[in-house]
Amino acid sequence: MNDFDEATPAGDGEQPNPEQFAQFMREFLANQAGIDPAQLAKAAGIPNTPEAIEALKRQIEAALSVSQQQTTGGVNWKVAAEQAREIAKGQSRAISEKTRGQISEAEGLAALWLDGATSIPAVISEPKLLTRELWVADALGLFQELSQPVAERMANALSEVMQQNLPEELGGVSGGASQFMKAAGGALFAMQLGQAIGKLSLTVISGGDVGLPIFEDRAALVPQNLSEFVEGLELEADQAYIYLVTRELAFARLFKHSKWLRDSVVGQVSAYASEISIDSDSLRELAEDADLNNPEDLRRVLESGALIAPRTEEQERALASIETLLALIEGWVEVVTEEATKMLPKASAIGEAVRRRRATGGPAELTFGTLVGLELRPRRQREATAMWRALTEAVGVSKRDALWSHPDLLPRSEDIDNPAQLIGRVRSSDGSDALDQALRELLGE
Repeated sequence: MNDFDEATPAGDGEQPNPEQFAQFMREFLANQAGIDPAQLAKAAGIPNTPEAIEALKRQIEAALSVSQQQTTGGVNWKVAAEQAREIAKGQSRAISEKTRGQISEAEGLAALWLDGATSIPAVISEPKLLTRELWVADALGLFQELSQPVAERMANALSEVMQQNLPEELGGVSGGASQFMKAAGGALFAMQLGQAIGKLSLTVISGGDVGLPIFEDRAALVPQNLSEFVEGLELEADQAYIYLVTRELAFARLFKHSKWLRDSVVGQVSAYASEISIDSDSLRELAEDADLNNPEDLRRVLESGALIAPRTEEQERALASIETLLALIEGWVEVVTEEATKMLPKASAIGEAVRRRRATGGPAELTFGTLVGLELRPRRQREATAMWRALTEAVGVSKRDALWSHPDLLPRSEDIDNPAQLIGRVRSSDGSDALDQALRELLGE
């Protein structure tokens, strides 16, 4: 007889004592009858060391402890944060003075060259230099905001799966005990999400590297990842530093100038995520086929996105709008960076390497995308870049950059397909702009 049996005599109809049920669940998850932490660690990619296993056990313990739960909608974000930070911290090193010097030299030249490539003014603040662990700390808030809707639904779904796989003696458990099942499901999802964010910290180069405006009004760089990426290019390191720092400074200029842009990106992504639902048929199949004694089965299901329901037509339109906005941002940044670094002999080769990297995305970025049902790669970046390049040649830098003054002025999806249409519209607005200015002066505005 276990503690749960003692707390709930058969047939008395009382709800189980929450603390005693939590204790039972901790034992259930720690023993062979349930999820073995060593197996879960292996499935999640955590090193199979006593220290790592013990840390994972503590996180499972915290997930099921009433006094330590820090959940929102059943998702234990503390677990996700700890998972991400453990990965980042374990492979993070201090920023060397040599790297700081390389970035500082690149920044000075990049800022000067950008002044000739865009009319959008410079960002006064120096770039923020981050270790991998600090990047996780700064990025977690935005990733949590974007993940919240699907994470809550996934916690509920996993709770159902776990309830359906409980031992027979717990078949009648309900009521107060269900919150612990939800916490367990939320913890499992949080662990996977934390893993994805932690692994992303090992590759992300800058604040705008994954297409999301994580930092407001300031450029940010992860020097350790920047150095590793530059080393992998097998090109002149000083030129690569200048190109990559220029790109991040251009990104920061754009978002500082167009203060509405960050809210637009985050708002569109959040609205799309809020409509994501769980596929009930896939959930039932998981309940029938998944072996909770083998957490790798569960991991594969989560990372495959199999529980995310197919997109509706409305979601497809919303996703197309997000992809267009991200492509416009990335395309503008690429054109400005291209112009600013035209004096670098290897700029073209470096730029192509960056485009390939963004187009394919790394394993961690793909995992995050499938976990939350959203990919953040700008699928139409090349077309948007060609549009911005053609517009620059036709109307100049100032008129091109003026389109970022208000969301209503931004090019549309059809403009990416037909740049001549956009060029004609910008050219035809010259006279009306002059008339509007004259009227404002006449009225004393």
